[in-house]
Amino acid sequence: MSKPAPLILGFESVDRTSVAQVGGKNASLGEMVRNLGGRGVRVPPGFATTAEAYWRFLDASSPCPVIAAAISDWTMGKTSLPDTGARLRAALLAAPWPEESAEAIRAAYRDLCARIGRPDADVAVRSSATAEDLPDASFAGQQESFLNIRGEAALLEACRRCYASLFTDRAISYRQTKGFDHLRVALSIGVQQMVRSDLAGAGVMFSIDTETGFDKVVLINGAWGLGENVVQGAVDPDEHQVFKPLLDQPGTVPILEKRLGGKAQKMIYAQDGEHPTRNIPTTPAERSAFVLADTEVLALSRWAVAIEAHYGCPMDMEWAKDGESGEIFIVQARPETVQSRLGSGALRSFRINSKGALLVTGLAIGDAVVAGQVCRIDSPRDIDRFVDGAILVTTATDPDWVPIMKRAAAIVTDHGGRTSHAAIVSRELGLPAIVGTETATRDLQAGQEVTVSCAEGDEGFVYEGRAQFETRELDASAAPETTTQIMLNLANPAAAFRWWRLPADGVGLARMEFVVSNHVKIHPMALVRFEAVEDPEARAAIEALTAGYVDRTEYFVERLSRGLSRIAAAFHPKPVIIRMSDFKTNEYSNLIGGAGFEPKEENPMLGFRGASRYYSPRYREGFALECRAIRRLREDLGLRNVIVMIPFCRTVDEARRVLEVLAENGLVRGEEGLQVYVMCEIPSNVILARQFAELFDGFSIGSNDLTQLTLGVDRDSGELAELFNEQDPAVEWMIDQVIVSAHDAGVKVGLCGEAPSNHPEFAPFLVQRGIASISVNPDSFVAVKAAVAAAEETAHRTPRRIP
Repeated sequence: MSKPAPLILGFESVDRTSVAQVGGKNASLGEMVRNLGGRGVRVPPGFATTAEAYWRFLDASSPCPVIAAAISDWTMGKTSLPDTGARLRAALLAAPWPEESAEAIRAAYRDLCARIGRPDADVAVRSSATAEDLPDASFAGQQESFLNIRGEAALLEACRRCYASLFTDRAISYRQTKGFDHLRVALSIGVQQMVRSDLAGAGVMFSIDTETGFDKVVLINGAWGLGENVVQGAVDPDEHQVFKPLLDQPGTVPILEKRLGGKAQKMIYAQDGEHPTRNIPTTPAERSAFVLADTEVLALSRWAVAIEAHYGCPMDMEWAKDGESGEIFIVQARPETVQSRLGSGALRSFRINSKGALLVTGLAIGDAVVAGQVCRIDSPRDIDRFVDGAILVTTATDPDWVPIMKRAAAIVTDHGGRTSHAAIVSRELGLPAIVGTETATRDLQAGQEVTVSCAEGDEGFVYEGRAQFETRELDASAAPETTTQIMLNLANPAAAFRWWRLPADGVGLARMEFVVSNHVKIHPMALVRFEAVEDPEARAAIEALTAGYVDRTEYFVERLSRGLSRIAAAFHPKPVIIRMSDFKTNEYSNLIGGAGFEPKEENPMLGFRGASRYYSPRYREGFALECRAIRRLREDLGLRNVIVMIPFCRTVDEARRVLEVLAENGLVRGEEGLQVYVMCEIPSNVILARQFAELFDGFSIGSNDLTQLTLGVDRDSGELAELFNEQDPAVEWMIDQVIVSAHDAGVKVGLCGEAPSNHPEFAPFLVQRGIASISVNPDSFVAVKAAVAAAEETAHRTPRRIP
C-alpha cells in the first residue's frame, strides 16, 4: 500500500525538483535552505502546504464543477471577467477546511514557533502556484501574499485567502493567455518566519541588468519597511549596481551606481487583525539616507552571484533586513524570465532627429521610442476608458492593471523602480516604460500627443508632440573577425550597457566632459572655491546638489568616478580609454557656477582647452578632482583597464608638464599598469610625433580637429562645410605620417574620429596604412567591422605603400 501524499513539507525537505508538490517559489526556498546555507545565504525557516492539500481542500467542498462552468461562461462571453472572478473567489472563501489539512497546518505552525522560540510568531504567508516561475511564465504577483500573520486562526484564514487568490481576475487572465488549464494549476502556500524588515528595509535584487541583459552586474533596489512597496512600485527605491567580476578582489568596492530613492512611505506592522500592515510616511532622515550600507550591498551581491551559480541562470531575488538582529535574508529566488531569454545577436538602435519640449523624466525600462496619445487612467476599474495603442499614464500599477497594460503602446508612472510591477510586466510585454517620474499624472494631459523615449540610456524622457526618429537593426552576430581592433566611441554612461553584446575590442574614446555636464553638472572650481561663487542661483543649485556631502569636492569625485565606471565595466577587462576633460571655455561657463571661473574668448575652439588647463592656476585644482576620480575608478572600484588620454596637447614641453601634474595627483605613468595616451589632433603632434612617443604609451588620432587645423576650416562653419573633408589628401598624409612614426617608436596608434563612423569606406585607407585600432559609434560598428574585414583581405594581397 502506497504512502499517502504529504499535506505539509518543511523547506528543508524540498528542493527545485519539488515544483509539482510545492510550486516554484517554495521549491526554490527549499533549494537554498538545503544547498546555499554553507555559502552564507540566509533564508528564514518555514514550511509549505502541498498541492495535495489544495486538491483535498477542493474535494471537501466540490467547487470544481463551479470553476469549470464559470470559466466556460466567461470564455463564451456569457459573463464578464470581474463577475467570473468574484463568483470563483466567493466559492473558495466559503469552503470549509478539511480537518486533517487544518490540523496539519496548525501543527506545522506550532513546530515553527517552537523553532523560532516565539509563541504565536508572526509569519509571511505567500502563494506558490505549481506552474509558476517557469522559464516562459513568471506568474509575477498573480496570487496574494499576506504579511504579519499571527496565530493559528489568522493563519488558516490567510491560507484560505491564498487559495481564493488563484482566481483573481488577473490570475485567470494570465493563465488563459499562457494556455494553462485552470483546473490543473494547484496552489501551494509558503509559511515563513517574518523578517522584521518593518524595522529596517527590504527590496528586490537581480543578478543581471534588467534593461540590457548585461550579465556582469547585480541590481539591488531597496526601501524602508516591508518589501511589498518595492515590488508593487508604490515607492521610488534606492538603487545600487555592483560589478560582479571584481566582488572578490581585495581592497575594492565595485559599486558602479548608487542612486538615492525618494522612499516617501514605508509599510510597517499594524495592530488591526483584518489589515495586519499599513503604510506611514517616512521621515526626512529616512528619505535622505540609503537603506543599505556599502558592506551590506556587497554581501547581498555575493549572495546573488552564489545563487546564480547554483541555479545556472540569471536570478530574480527578494531580500529583507531584520531590524532587530541586523541580519539580511533572502526571502524569494526565481529565474529571471525576460533578458535571459532574449537572443544575443540583434540590437536595435534608435536615433531621435527632432523632438519637442521635455515634459517629464524617470527611469527607462526597455530601449524603444514610441509616439502616441496620452491616456490617463487612475484605476484598473476604468479599463473601458482606455484607448488601444495609447500611452498609459498612471501613478503605479499592480497585477490588476495587466489587461490594460497589454493594450498600451508605452507606460509612464509616477512611482516605482526598475524592479516594480510596472517595470517587470513592461519588460515581459516588450513595451517601453518610464517609471518613477513623480509628476507624470500632473504634467501629462489626456489626449496629449507625446513621444516616450527609452533609447537614451538609463533615464527615460517624455517629449511634447510626435518626435521624428529612425530605427536601425544591428546584427552583432554578423560582425566578421578582424585583425584591426574595432573599438567604440562612448560618452553616455547610462547607455554603455546597451552595447555590451557588440564584440568590440574595448572603448577607444570615452568623453569625460559628457559625464561632467550630464551627471555632475557643477563646474569643479565652483566646488573647490565655493566661497567665490557670487551668483545666488548657482549657489543655491550647488547647495541642493551637494546636500549630504561634508566636502563638496567629494560630490564631483563620486559622481564622475561612478559615471565613468559604467563605461569601464561594460567592456572589462578590455581597454577603456578615458579622455580627460576637453571642454572649451564657453562650454565650461555653462556648467553651474562656471561663469565666474572662465575667461571670455573670441575663439574658444583654439583657446584655453585641453592640456593647457591642467597645469594652469585657473584650473589646476579642478584637474586634481578629475585625477581623484580616475584614481578611485582604478583603485577603489578596481577597474584597472582604464587608460588615461590627454587631449589638445600643443607642445612636447606641455606634455611633460601635464605628466608631472598627473604624477602629483597619484597617476604615475607605468605604476600599477597605468598607461597614458595623447590625442593626435594638432599638426605639431604629427610633426613631433617621435618626441611625443617618448612620453606617451600611444596616440589616438582625432580626425575632426586634425582636419580642422590641417585645412584651416572651422568644422562648425556652415559656409565652409564643403571644404571640411577628413579624406582630403592633406589629412590622409598627416594620418599616414603619425602611423609611421608610432610604428617606428613602438607605441600604439588608433583613430577615434568621426570619419569611419560616417564614412565606412574610410576604413580601407586606415587598414592599408597599418592602423592598430579604429573607434566608431556603436550604430556604425557592424558596418565598419565588415569594411575593415574586406580591406584586410585586400591588404593581404596588396603590399602597404609608405610614401
